[in-house]
Amino acid sequence: MPPLGKEEVAEWLQMRGYGSQEECHCCLSMKSMTPDTEVVNPEVYLALGLSISSKRAAEFPRVLTLLSSILEATVQKNEKKLDSLEIKEFVTLFDGVRVPTLSIKRYMERIFKYSKCSPSCFVLAYIYIERFLQQPNICLTSLNVHRLLIASVVVAAKFIDDAFFSNAYYAKVGGISTLEMNRLEINFLFSVDFRLQVTVGTFEAYCLRLEKENTGYQVERPIKTCGLNEWSNIEDSKCQSAVQRCSCGTV
Repeated sequence: MPPLGKEEVAEWLQMRGYGSQEECHCCLSMKSMTPDTEVVNPEVYLALGLSISSKRAAEFPRVLTLLSSILEATVQKNEKKLDSLEIKEFVTLFDGVRVPTLSIKRYMERIFKYSKCSPSCFVLAYIYIERFLQQPNICLTSLNVHRLLIASVVVAAKFIDDAFFSNAYYAKVGGISTLEMNRLEINFLFSVDFRLQVTVGTFEAYCLRLEKENTGYQVERPIKTCGLNEWSNIEDSKCQSAVQRCSCGTV
């Protein structure tokens, strides 16, 4: 993302419906997914727990388990390559100093429980993360996956859900400060070039991918080896290479 001056940032925030930088409310316009000619299979949605009733259910929808297992496997694979110097690590705004103690699955469950967003937001977040990872030299690791999740889910909730919370509330859910939540959201939006629209066909294809998990299902333009998985099509600060990886209670 190119550097912005204070006036440009203030103007941009005002255009997007933000208040102050400490308490912002991103008012992305509510748009439904773009329709196309592909036939939607409702059974796939039900299998993933994407029905309306799943939002109010006491249990967590199946999509959280499937997506968390994909992300966990990808993180482990990428970090093996980082350790063997097969790929180079670049630090972004989403990279923490230490690895959170909360697992990806538990973190996703926490976001779902307290953000009250629809289960479909997690599929949309998955698509957005792939688009984010289309940037050169960006890999999914244990240092950035949690922040990418909270940022992508927040953007997805503001884009497709009828109601959403303030960034101050989302920050508490994600275990970060309001200021950091604001910065992550802005950086994420610029990184995906505000490409938030998703066709119904693409949404269904990602649902099928989650359901099949280990198949070579291609949806969007694939990137290099450090994506969400070999079968995945992965649709700031100055970079440094060495970051300590140890246990920490917060994101």
